[in-house]
Amino acid sequence: MKVTILSLGLAATAFANIIFNHAPLKCDLTSPQMYHGCLFGQDCRQDGTYCGSKPGHCLPSNGCQNGCSPPTTDPTPPRSDGHCGKDFGGAVCDPKGKYGQCCSQYGFCGKTDGHCLASAGCQNGCSPPTTHPTPPRSDGRCGKDFGGALCDPKGEYGQCCSQYGFCGKTGGHCLVSAGCQNGCSAGIPSSTMGEPVIAPASSSMPAGSTSAAAVTTNGSCGVGKGNTVCGSWPQGSCCSAYSFCGSTSAHCGEGCQSGPCLNAPAVPPPGPSPAPAAPNGGSFRVVGSSGVPAMHAALLPNGRVMFLDKLENYTELKTANGYFAMSSEYDPATNKAVPLAYQTNAFCAGGSFLADGRVVSVGGNGPLDVLDPNIKDGFTAIRYLSRSSSNASLNGNDWREPGNKLASARWYPSVQTLGDGRLFVASGSLNGLDPTLMANNNPTYEILSANAVSEGKNVPMEILVKNQPYYMYPFIHLMNDGNLFVAVSKAAQIFNVGSNAVVKELPDIPGLYRTYPNTGGSVMMPLSSKNKWAPDIIICGGGSYQDITSPTDPSCGRIKPLSANPAWEMESMPEGRGMVEGTLLADGTIVWLNGGNRGAQGFGLMQNPTLEALMYDPAAPRGQRFHTLAKSTVPRLYHSVALLMLDGTLMVTGSNPVEMPKLKADAANPYGTEFRVEKYTPPYLQGNNANKRPTNIAISSLAVKANGSKFTITFTAPANAKAAKVSLYHGGFVTHSVHMGHRMLDLDVGGFAPGQTKQTLTVTGPPNSNVAPPGPYVVYVLCDGVPGMGQFVRVS
Repeated sequence: MKVTILSLGLAATAFANIIFNHAPLKCDLTSPQMYHGCLFGQDCRQDGTYCGSKPGHCLPSNGCQNGCSPPTTDPTPPRSDGHCGKDFGGAVCDPKGKYGQCCSQYGFCGKTDGHCLASAGCQNGCSPPTTHPTPPRSDGRCGKDFGGALCDPKGEYGQCCSQYGFCGKTGGHCLVSAGCQNGCSAGIPSSTMGEPVIAPASSSMPAGSTSAAAVTTNGSCGVGKGNTVCGSWPQGSCCSAYSFCGSTSAHCGEGCQSGPCLNAPAVPPPGPSPAPAAPNGGSFRVVGSSGVPAMHAALLPNGRVMFLDKLENYTELKTANGYFAMSSEYDPATNKAVPLAYQTNAFCAGGSFLADGRVVSVGGNGPLDVLDPNIKDGFTAIRYLSRSSSNASLNGNDWREPGNKLASARWYPSVQTLGDGRLFVASGSLNGLDPTLMANNNPTYEILSANAVSEGKNVPMEILVKNQPYYMYPFIHLMNDGNLFVAVSKAAQIFNVGSNAVVKELPDIPGLYRTYPNTGGSVMMPLSSKNKWAPDIIICGGGSYQDITSPTDPSCGRIKPLSANPAWEMESMPEGRGMVEGTLLADGTIVWLNGGNRGAQGFGLMQNPTLEALMYDPAAPRGQRFHTLAKSTVPRLYHSVALLMLDGTLMVTGSNPVEMPKLKADAANPYGTEFRVEKYTPPYLQGNNANKRPTNIAISSLAVKANGSKFTITFTAPANAKAAKVSLYHGGFVTHSVHMGHRMLDLDVGGFAPGQTKQTLTVTGPPNSNVAPPGPYVVYVLCDGVPGMGQFVRVS
């Protein structure tokens, strides 16, 4: 029967919609014709703000906003296992029990705010919400350290007060489990554990402005910073698009707000260049599953691979306590992964290796109790993982966290082992919040001892300070003189740690931004006595800004930083690439792979995956160094990795460009979470080459001294082999297309007898620990360019 209703008021129309159309009525809290925003007898539920009269609408413990019923007691008694709520028969929690009286939205009893606040989804036994009497401040600060100040929900910052006292609207601000103090969101908002997003810059100041504006007193400038100018600020007179003073092309070039701005780069970067197909492009093959998303990875001294991830609401493995594992150990011999437990959130950490072979992971992000209450704040964490080529009992052991901490919070730090075994830890975010605000950033470095214990000092680092907000995950390489090559944004320098001084400012690399959130890749090419162990470094790829619309850069810059007049030699890939990783192969060539052609790092911010691998031959003439290799079928976008294995193949895995794992792509998220592990077999192991590998390799000592001393290697060469080579390789700690500590040495050898099968080589070790800092390395023996099975040694 069709019913026609004419001239009805708002309440009657809404009532008719319910009765005849069965449509749920949303609350209208602004209408005087509604009772508590609903028709009389209806109540307004928090989630979705729908009216109704059921317990799901009316109970405060279910988030009822108004017109609510008195709290009721659920008839189902407490369970012995601490589970509760709708998924467990409506069970309540025992207020005198060992868990706590509050039932969280996920059905766990507890007593934290994550369990007890209705705003966090508490189901029963909930605590009443609290309010703070102090009104919002104009500077965006809030919480207990600022008189209990609220955040203004209509203000420029956001309504949530983070644990660090900053107003904002990301998951880092709004989640109770992340320490939100007031104005918190329920459940896991869309921005949970999100990235420190750098929005495209906008400015209304005329470029080159030299008006009578005030001069900066803190290095910030331009629109939103009091319209100040840089004047004679020590780090530079150009006000960048992101309102930081400096002198690099990132400050004085595109978007420059004031000062001696440049209209165009002095040397425009090259556009895309053809890369002919390689005669043999190798092949990709899916061989296994990583068990956890592969945000971080490293080849361990036992020949297995460590994967390390952030807190997730799903992985393929669980730890002994029944929670999802956030780390795994993958065995390439069986292509199986086992779970590893850790104690602190390793989201976007940095890492390296110690002299004794342990992997160290430093920094991370805050806890997320709604996912795993056992995993705590990782901002200052230091984690250790011990593995050995001679002690199989260590296999599968969990991460160890004895409790020593970094000197300050670091999210997105880079790490480099120094010649004396200490760790140089640089950069990071203090809280995961907006990097365009100085107060959120940590443009400093600190030193950890050879056992990864912090010296407790945060030292400002000028190249990081002046290149905010593009200052995180800098490229760092240890050079043969003990100094560091550091590149961030478009700037580069040589830095001396001992004197805390810049040895030399290097020219800016032409092109777009090169580091996070538009990270390309950086590789130091093989060191050898022929080049006097002098570094030759290449940086490829990058992008313009942090958005899915950002163009990516096809250009590569190559530089010898210790030359008399270092300059960038520019060349290019066939297309622009962001998140592209360069990985050295056993023969000294470089494979570039992963990433995409459009967009930037971050969740859902990259499109057009670049599936073809590229070969770069450092020894070839300029213009002939790139060739196109095989094509994968698996998109490898944000949080993917690649690393060289003992057998000379590349392991390629990861891609988790969503906030929480998504197993099936859809229109909103066209690229989901990848657990598939691929093996890329390079050309040197394709076809007949696979039968030309040296075998029966034996090294006289697995302890190699970095003092030029000699050792011997015996092996069986393939018939009619013409030449032999020995490489000393360190794969480093891999994350976000940054390969921390990655290096290769071509060692001097003698004694090879062409044509003989039984061979004994005399090998000269590294000349010093700046060329080969202490730690685990792989020795590869190659005959006519084909590697045998690598073996781990320890360099000291």
